[in-house]
Amino acid sequence: MLPIPLCEPNLSGNEWQYVKESLDSNWLSGGSFLKKFEESVVEYTGATYAVGISSGTTALHIALLLAGVQRDDLVITTNLSFVATANAIKYTGADPIFLDIEPETWLLDIKLLAEFLEKQCYVEGQSCFHKATNRRISAVVPVHILGNMPDMTELGALADLYYLALVEDAAESLGSFYKGQHSGTFGEAGTLSFNSNKIITTAGGGMLLANNEQAAKRAKHLITQAKSSTLEYLHDEVGYNYRLVNPLAAIGLAQMEQLPRFVEKKKEIAGLYTQQLSILPEIKFQKITSDVNSNYWHFVILVKNSRELIQFLATHSIETRPLWIPLNELPPYRNDLYISNENHTQQVAYQGIMLPCSTSITLEQIAFVGEKIIEYYP
Repeated sequence: MLPIPLCEPNLSGNEWQYVKESLDSNWLSGGSFLKKFEESVVEYTGATYAVGISSGTTALHIALLLAGVQRDDLVITTNLSFVATANAIKYTGADPIFLDIEPETWLLDIKLLAEFLEKQCYVEGQSCFHKATNRRISAVVPVHILGNMPDMTELGALADLYYLALVEDAAESLGSFYKGQHSGTFGEAGTLSFNSNKIITTAGGGMLLANNEQAAKRAKHLITQAKSSTLEYLHDEVGYNYRLVNPLAAIGLAQMEQLPRFVEKKKEIAGLYTQQLSILPEIKFQKITSDVNSNYWHFVILVKNSRELIQFLATHSIETRPLWIPLNELPPYRNDLYISNENHTQQVAYQGIMLPCSTSITLEQIAFVGEKIIEYYP
């Protein structure tokens, strides 16, 4: 059997045609495909506005700025995420407060968050402050890990109670819904990623979802170097070169046309792996939150000897990956605050294995992966 990749892009639609059209138009930095791509994301997600940006990371940076995060602020987020979440917080000059995860859903622990806010924070005026440092906590950033989502009703109520901006890192959750509402549309802003391993891709790219016209206009202003004149090179504040270019948007539009099929395929993959591997008591699966319809972006299992299993599967040409190292253990973040009672993040992070889940994976390949995992456990 040929090597089975972890999660490769599926360019089986109109990608070539649309990219050629974008190049033939001679519009590269902007153009009709960017507008069409943004409109297709609005239509699918139900967001009021969508702004194409160069990556999920830069989208999150802009979203935090729109939410009012300032230098020396604190921003609460989960300790289990790809490093981009923490990096975007640092870009603003703020520092993260890492919160432990709920051990079954692997998402930010909302009960722990409520306890932290009640016991270690105080509200003055319409701002929340950390008692130990007297620094303002300006936002909370839930990360929709692997397509799962926390209880957004409960989280939103907490954010309102403590005057925290709610900014969703929905990089992994295009196609996920909570109570019928799409991820990234609950707070001040939400962000999507179109990296090559995401459920749809533009090779590199992202999207900011905004709920009002003012936020969308400010986002577009910031990502185009804050240029305030159509003629003169007048820039009225510090801006960024964060635009999503037209040829990449052309790929994104073609991918959006296939998104419903991709989501169904991801659900099928998750169902087949779960059915195969449920016979093994050594394996644990992510629990999907009540009222969440997940896109199952990546399928992850927890096993105690994860690195050994990864090496074993590699000998059979099966590509897998461990989950991310906890953010508070990374060198740039070891001095940032970590709120935890039992450090569930560490257990999930070091036991997690991402299994092959490309939308082009075959039933035979899924069965082969399952067979080899079962073979590893005599």
